Amino acid sequence: MLNWYDWIMLVVAIIIIVLCLLQGGKSEGASGAITGGGLNVFVKTKERGAEKVVSVLTLVCAILFFFIAILIEITTKTAA
Repeated sequence: MLNWYDWIMLVVAIIIIVLCLLQGGKSEGASGAITGGGLNVFVKTKERGAEKVVSVLTLVCAILFFFIAILIEITTKTAA
């Protein structure tokens, strides 16, 4: 049986997965390396608009995930 904090962790994990899938690819992949493409690998590109929002939300959810995991670990160790 899952406790309430397990459900919270599950929801945050699913949100992180969805946000990661929404992010666009940042490189051309392996085909660009084989064919010699992707000469602008080290060019700094800024994220703008929705891409930046998704990136920031992913970072916030990941930090929240680890914070909740540590909090659950501490509270269940002291309760047992």
